[in-house]
Amino acid sequence: MDVFWFIPTHGDSRYLGTRTGAREASYDYFRQVATAADTLGYDGVLLPTGRSCEDAWVVASSLIGATRQLKFLVAIRPGVSSPQSAARMAATFDRLSGGRLLVNVVTGGDAAELEGDGIFASHDERYAITDDYLKIWRGVLSASHDGVGYTYQGDQLTARDGKVLYPPTQRPYPPLYFGGSSEAAHDLAAEQVDVYLTWGEPPAAVAAKIADIRARAARHGRTLRFGIRLHVIVRETEEAAWAAADALISHLDDSTVQAAQQAFGRMDSEGQRRMAALHGGRLDDGKGGRAHLEVAPNLWAGVGLVRGGAGTALVGDPRTVAARIQEYADLGIETFIFSGYPHLEESYRFAELVFPLLPGKGQRAQAQGVLTGPFGEVMGTETVPRRAAG
Repeated sequence: MDVFWFIPTHGDSRYLGTRTGAREASYDYFRQVATAADTLGYDGVLLPTGRSCEDAWVVASSLIGATRQLKFLVAIRPGVSSPQSAARMAATFDRLSGGRLLVNVVTGGDAAELEGDGIFASHDERYAITDDYLKIWRGVLSASHDGVGYTYQGDQLTARDGKVLYPPTQRPYPPLYFGGSSEAAHDLAAEQVDVYLTWGEPPAAVAAKIADIRARAARHGRTLRFGIRLHVIVRETEEAAWAAADALISHLDDSTVQAAQQAFGRMDSEGQRRMAALHGGRLDDGKGGRAHLEVAPNLWAGVGLVRGGAGTALVGDPRTVAARIQEYADLGIETFIFSGYPHLEESYRFAELVFPLLPGKGQRAQAQGVLTGPFGEVMGTETVPRRAAG
């Protein structure tokens, strides 16, 4: 089980939809979150991409020296850059970080943002571009280990003797992660990527996705690994966790939610449509309550009211959250990419409360020599705190 955290390069806050409790999106803060994740024993961090964020490659590169073991999941966007140029960037990052790069393929679902970046292509055309893009990206990096070029003629893109003279540390290339819920996305994942990522849908929906992609991959003679992207709100008790979830959206009103949902509705992303369907775009259930936001046991869709992309959170006490994580793991999920508000504090809270309950996570930091005793504040100059019972 790999557990990742998130670098909030689009901003961070204690409450959604308000400046109250908001934090500056600054390098110092990004470094704090990255250093915390590295020290606490997270396996990696995801950096978001798009015009609402600081550039993921620049931020990730700036954090290489601030971390020791942390891996960076950084996006490439087919059509925005050439696959040959992206391959050289990936090889350089991988070499300078000592093999700590993971690559997130983002085909994009916001037409307005894509047009702003110069991409005027339909949904299916974008996936056709992505197909050629990845074949060239993979081919150039694979060939780089032998010091030769790569040539490819596709329907959308062409490479002629494309070369990377300094090959990546990882062979044949840094692993490719990818998420998408459409037919075209599933076909692409089955044929070309290493890890398929789903947003945090209810377990039955995730199981259906995994089964479909496994079947498609088998037709290509391939197997994939699977990951999930979720927020998390964990507290020492169930009551405190649900109170924190309510507090997170306590500054939202119907007009703010409607404006956000109208913007998401203009996208042609099937994954975004599925996220929106979970909460129905409603802040309350029409009776003054919010029970409709719990779309599966301890799976809460409140974040997606105003946040695009991943819109669900696991909410509960440590044992409950760990049990829900295990339910997804039993379906075949190996990589869990979490985030929480604010990201710095929640990274500590999740690691301290849930890591001890996850397979292979509880003692890993100590085994690596990252953490040393005594733990907690020494009392009376010499008395070391005892471990709490239970």
